[in-house]
Amino acid sequence: MRRDKINYYLDLAEVVLARSTCLRRQYGAVIVANDSVISTGYNGAPRGRKNCTDLGVCLRESLGVARGERYELCRSVHAEANAIIAASRKETLGAALFLVGKEASDGAYVQDTDCCAMCKRHVINSGITTVYERIDKDNYRVVDVEKDWVEGDETLPPDIVPARYKESGK
Repeated sequence: MRRDKINYYLDLAEVVLARSTCLRRQYGAVIVANDSVISTGYNGAPRGRKNCTDLGVCLRESLGVARGERYELCRSVHAEANAIIAASRKETLGAALFLVGKEASDGAYVQDTDCCAMCKRHVINSGITTVYERIDKDNYRVVDVEKDWVEGDETLPPDIVPARYKESGK
């Protein structure tokens, strides 16, 4: 049986994550536009810097930092950011991003894979419209960037709603 397109691109992202140099979580990202791969990215230290795999230590892991916190301590550029950096905005306008994360310790899929707050801002500014996040080998979540991350801006306090949404009845 032929693999569906979304899982095909997620499978590609899973192959890309094999290049990750993170000792904690490995991520792979693929940007696709008009049914063509535009760019790929995985998480790892910036070019020229030593990777955590070279150093044999993850500072966030050794300090017991919880997921989603203190990213300034991390040596890595995230997979989504690396994929966006490798593409032009002209290519990413209207594109889709496919994201897969695995635990470095046992290869299990990261539960509730999601872009961090900074990567969400990168995705929004790149013009990517849809993000597919792998749950397991055959299942995934679909993020509508405009609806879920722009209109559903989690960085706003709950009591603040932009005036344009109040006026339009959204």
